[in-house]
Amino acid sequence: MRKALTALALFAVIALLSVVLRPSSVSLPPADAKVALSVRVSGNQLVDQTGAKLQLRGVNHSGAQYACAEGTGLFDAPATDATIAAMKAWGVNAVRVPLNETCWLGSTQVRPGMRGSTYRNAIAAWVNKLTTAGLRVIVDAHWTQVDTKKATDQRVMPTRAFAPLYWRSVGATFKNNPAVMFDLFNEPYPDDNQDTTVAWKCIRDGGACGGTGFVTAGMQELVLAVRSSGARNVILVPGPEYAGSLTRWLEFKPVDPANQLAASVHIYGQPLGSPYDDPKRWPEIDKVAAKAPVVIGEFGDADCTHKFTDKLTKWADTRGMSYLAWGWVVGDCADEPSLLKDYNGTPSGFGVGVKAALQKKR
Repeated sequence: MRKALTALALFAVIALLSVVLRPSSVSLPPADAKVALSVRVSGNQLVDQTGAKLQLRGVNHSGAQYACAEGTGLFDAPATDATIAAMKAWGVNAVRVPLNETCWLGSTQVRPGMRGSTYRNAIAAWVNKLTTAGLRVIVDAHWTQVDTKKATDQRVMPTRAFAPLYWRSVGATFKNNPAVMFDLFNEPYPDDNQDTTVAWKCIRDGGACGGTGFVTAGMQELVLAVRSSGARNVILVPGPEYAGSLTRWLEFKPVDPANQLAASVHIYGQPLGSPYDDPKRWPEIDKVAAKAPVVIGEFGDADCTHKFTDKLTKWADTRGMSYLAWGWVVGDCADEPSLLKDYNGTPSGFGVGVKAALQKKR
């Protein structure tokens, strides 16, 4: 376990970052205020700029959460026009872009040229390129930090020392682009990754909770951090068990002044597994979807097949429920659900099923 900062040192770090990164001083190219594309919450549905019901069907563009911290670049999968063309050829209409908190905030633990304004400008440019091409975008807090060291993995919960600052900055960056959504935290797993009252309270309220060993930022605090930036974009809120459970989401839903919240859930088939790898539990998701939009922000098969994906996407399509596959990367699909054999868009064994689902007429 890493040593905690002293209270004085931590206060100094936060104070310095607050001056450097307060929303009014973030040096980023503004999102295009003329973008017509948008996504909003209306009742229990996502709707587009015309008010029509909107189902997000897409992929996760993995890489920006780890490449900068590992010192290999700003992205892993190419962030290019060719990538967008390949995604659209698959039938993608939305892209989730996982991010690194320390790279965004500019930690000196990250190599120069891969942090701070360089990283933020690159992300802003990629997101704006995606939305200009007609794709909605979800940005998240994927790899996050607890102390002053760089984020090299996902944590159990966001930390109060950095997460509100991060979301005020991200909110200020994209508040003029209504096609961008905010996923507050990738996969929380407090209270030993259990679906308990302790876990749900920790996720909503934060504090010294859930056996995390540090002061956490709850989703209520982060919703207000986003709104304090002036952003009214849709916000995705997860539950416990690595964002795998929605059992008490309605009970512990944060209060949003803009009333623009959606539920985030991640669903993986065996052998990777998750709480909803059993279709008999999917009615739990239906209960939430009757009251609020549900976005399956990650899903996949980790055995190079698409058996589970076929069941899940068919079920989601009958409900108009949004889903985004993990992930738009070339890799060993037995190690993680990688969609590609190459960056020309050739699907893996798993990707074949996702591409077929995305291209299917609804």
